[in-house]
This record gives sequence, C-alpha cells and structure tokens, in this order.
Amino acid sequence: MANKANSLSHTKWMCKYHIVFTPKYRRKIIYNQYKEDMRDILKQLCSYKGVEIIEGHLMPDHIHMLVSIPPKHSVSSFMGYLKGKSSLMMFDKHANLKYLYGNRHFWAEGYYVSTVGLNEATIKKYIQEQESHDIAMDKLSVKEYKDPFKG
Repeated sequence: MANKANSLSHTKWMCKYHIVFTPKYRRKIIYNQYKEDMRDILKQLCSYKGVEIIEGHLMPDHIHMLVSIPPKHSVSSFMGYLKGKSSLMMFDKHANLKYLYGNRHFWAEGYYVSTVGLNEATIKKYIQEQESHDIAMDKLSVKEYKDPFKG
C-alpha cells in the first residue's frame, strides 16, 4: 500500500498504527493450531471493520500488527472489538482454553499503540525482525516460565 491515501466519499485518509497486545499473564500460548486459528480470526475481524493488516506477526506471547484503520473507527473501539471478539471466537473453537483463562478473558488488559505516519517501512522492518529476535532470545534463555506467586 506504501504511503497512498485511502478515500471515502469526502475524505482522504492515511491512518496507520503499530499495535502490540498480549495474552493474559503473558502466557506463551500462541503457537501451532492456536496460532493458525488466531491469525485467521484476526484477519476475519479486521476485514469486517475495513481494517487493512499491512504487516503482522504472532509471537508465542504477544502480537504485533501494523494496521490501517479507517478514521470512522477510534483505535480504542477497534481494539475493544478485536480483543473481545477474538477472545470469544478462540474459546468457542478451543473449549480447553477456559481452564487456563477463567471468565473468558484471553487477552491482558490494555495494548500498546503508536501512530506510524510516514515511517511505515521502519515499522514493517521492526515487526519482521521481532520474530528472529525473539527466537534468538528464547535460545539464550533457559529459565522456566512459571508464575512466581504459585507454590
């Protein structure tokens, strides 16, 4: 899409955002079948709202997306919709997740968002490199990921 403005009947717009959000307790849950299903769900929900996914990476414990959101949607209303619906859809598809995530909250509260402006290429490169960086860090790390508050 580059830096081309989109058009509505009386509006030219280019509203791109770098968004990062995590599963509750930053659990490393997004892998294998969960990862495939989450990718399909996010694509489906974005297309319903007319949101273009320019770049995206699903990591085991967080998701990076570079998206173009039409100005008729606020970022916060879009994120509420995306996290809320994707949560319900994942629980419908994978009933066993209810045991890990009581009361149907798949995502942690909140998210990170940054406007992209004209430095889209830099953000795309950063998102693409996240995966290789995280893989390298996982190989260096030998610590167990356990809840420090449980016996």
